[in-house]
Amino acid sequence: MDDPGRPRLAGRVVRRLVLRARARQGVSRVRTSFWPIVQAAAAAGLAYLLGGWLLGHEQPFFAAIAAWACLGFTFDRDVRKIAEVALGVTVGVAVGDLVVQLIGSGWWQLSTVLVVAAVLARFVDRGAVLAAQAGTQAIVVVGLPSLTGGPFGRAGDAMVGGAVALAVALLTPTDPRRGLRTLGNVATTALAAVVELAAGAVRAADADGLAAALVRARASDPALSEWLERVQHASEQARVSINRVHRDELERLGAQAVLVERAMRTVRVLVRRAPFELRHASAPERAVLADLLDRFAAGVRLLAAAVSTGQDAAVARSTLTELAGALDPHETSDWGVRALVVLLRSPVVDVLEAAGAGPQEARAALGDL
Repeated sequence: MDDPGRPRLAGRVVRRLVLRARARQGVSRVRTSFWPIVQAAAAAGLAYLLGGWLLGHEQPFFAAIAAWACLGFTFDRDVRKIAEVALGVTVGVAVGDLVVQLIGSGWWQLSTVLVVAAVLARFVDRGAVLAAQAGTQAIVVVGLPSLTGGPFGRAGDAMVGGAVALAVALLTPTDPRRGLRTLGNVATTALAAVVELAAGAVRAADADGLAAALVRARASDPALSEWLERVQHASEQARVSINRVHRDELERLGAQAVLVERAMRTVRVLVRRAPFELRHASAPERAVLADLLDRFAAGVRLLAAAVSTGQDAAVARSTLTELAGALDPHETSDWGVRALVVLLRSPVVDVLEAAGAGPQEARAALGDL
């Protein structure tokens, strides 16, 4: 007889898994963003100080706004984008100040200043960031019509803030690899955790456990996406910045992000199909698949450890190569288990490539079907 409390218990387990995954991702974001946030906050304070000292303004808060908006929350800083934001803030503030001086402030003045600021920004540069910042700062100026230091006093504050942000970006070149390694470790460990959950559920014929593994896989999407987006951005910047000396590792991290994300998608398909494919499988037959999944999870964890340190994933590569050779669907007589073993071959090859094997080498490691 079914236990009426079982669905509620399963729901609580799934919610805990999602919350834990989100918490780990949040901690990872804080770790990679803490020092950039501190740096941007210090730059905003310095810009405020300089605005008062150099320009004699009592409350040069637009200097702080410009510095904070320019630097953002990560070390992946594009000098061009910082310059765009700085120029956009200055243009928006200047146009806003001019409009307030000429026609006052109000709803239609706000609409007018938005049009003028955006058109001027689009004329100056094609960057969307510049136009967005120009419009935003113009809104603030019209909404706060009290002037500081004359008609264009706040524009001067914005220029000071932008200059401080550019100086910080140029004088403090950073190595983006540390943050990307942390993100990669979190994303790759998430893949290992999903495979471990699936292995335990397959061994115990636990449908709720497989559902929890699928939820955990879906909850890992933000971590995988952030790793992929951040490493692609860092690779693009390395072509023209001081970080080009790290270009090889950044490109390797980019390839690993793509492959791990691809492996997670295939694992999700496997977990989703498992309840149907295993409905007639005996315990020994399920154990064959569960053992393979456990070995796969162990290899993925070794890869995560290598990603976190930037070292060669030789141990992970060796472990996954041995696993690839053992992925023989003929080891079991159950057709459902065979289908899942065949499906497992794809993510193993992807992770093996992420560990440093060439595409042909990774495929050659698989046994013949």
